[in-house]
Amino acid sequence: MPEPLGVYEHGYTCREIVDLAAEYVEAALPAHESTLFELHLNFCDGCFRFIDQIRETAGLAARVGEDELPESLRADLLQAFRDWKRA
Repeated sequence: MPEPLGVYEHGYTCREIVDLAAEYVEAALPAHESTLFELHLNFCDGCFRFIDQIRETAGLAARVGEDELPESLRADLLQAFRDWKRA
């Protein structure tokens, strides 16, 4: 898989793509920002694949109901998200 270039490329840097990924996938970015975001994806294979992986993960996660998760897995996931937000 090609690595993200990590530099400003056609609208956003790779780091900015990572920071805005959830908003983009959820269609929450304003139109102008979405255009710049997609411009970057057109030129950066690494970021394109990253966004594709997020979409795939979200699609798979949507199939699992919260009540279907074992309590220990649910607790581990919640802790991982809490730790991630602190970082």
